[in-house]
Amino acid sequence: MSYNTNSKLFSVLVSPLSLLWESVYRVRRFMFNYGLFKKNYFQIPIISIGNLTFGGTGKTPFTLWLSEYLGTMDKRVLVLMRGYKGKLEHGSGLLKSGARLGYNPFEYGDEALLLARRLKNTFIAVGKKRSENLEHYFEEVSPDVVLLDDGHQHLKLSRNLNIVLFDSLMSLDRYKVAPSGYMREGFTALKDAELVVLGRADQVSRSKLDELKKLILRFNRHLSFAEICYRPTGLFNISYEKVFDIDTFVGKNVICVAGIASPSAFFKNIDMMGMNIIHQESYPDHHYFKTEEITRLLEMAEREDAYILTTEKDIVKIRRVADSERILYVEIKVHFLDGEEKTKQIISKAFN
Repeated sequence: MSYNTNSKLFSVLVSPLSLLWESVYRVRRFMFNYGLFKKNYFQIPIISIGNLTFGGTGKTPFTLWLSEYLGTMDKRVLVLMRGYKGKLEHGSGLLKSGARLGYNPFEYGDEALLLARRLKNTFIAVGKKRSENLEHYFEEVSPDVVLLDDGHQHLKLSRNLNIVLFDSLMSLDRYKVAPSGYMREGFTALKDAELVVLGRADQVSRSKLDELKKLILRFNRHLSFAEICYRPTGLFNISYEKVFDIDTFVGKNVICVAGIASPSAFFKNIDMMGMNIIHQESYPDHHYFKTEEITRLLEMAEREDAYILTTEKDIVKIRRVADSERILYVEIKVHFLDGEEKTKQIISKAFN
């Protein structure tokens, strides 16, 4: 039996489960939207950055961009995030941005530390009970605006703006609710969204982007779109110091390692930069690296006269188990290909 036949058979067998899954989410959203389940309201703008699929869609880089943009508006930002796989995920903790030392990824999670290090005038509260955390830390922080990370399914907290991110690289045939596909919630959830951001738009064709937009607009014709990519700013060492420009590494041997939701996208970016990937290794998202894992890669790097390249999210954990000049990470920033001004207009309206 061929792969395609097996795939179709699997889809048919699990379709009742997908219908049940989607129905549960639709009923849940209906109950919150019509006041049958309680929502918590706060007298400040709350902006949700979320997605409909499992895995990475670039929420962390976009949250970085959004926090920095709000900073240019002199807004004091509080980011609410789960702190996935950190010890405080099932409790609560507060980080102040600009900190380089003293915070532990095992406590707060890797994404929270990345935000705390990169941002200014921003607080990050971790813990899966984000509505309760906002209430708990509200007086201490006195924020002007709250960003709800991975928030599209966190319906207990009312928000002023819903931004939904899509990974443009994902095949259109995977847009089915689990277990038939890769969606954790169906497209009908887009009725609560105002802005869709298509990530990695530089890595797909215009026709693919247009097909994805057409699919999305079937469920909400009033949505606005933005298209973004992730541009590297340089190569940094484990002390967070920039040591190389990207151009200086064209043709150099590199070993790529990533413990993120979309490692293939990271590897593709490195390849597009013109580096010579001699080995690539992927781990599960939010992976906590062991000393022996990095030691093995360092031995390979020594033999091949290569550098180990990783992501900014991974470096906060790798630097705790290894210390070598051969370990570098790629810092990236969001770059708008289309829709930047429209995005800023929509964000401004959240304060009206």
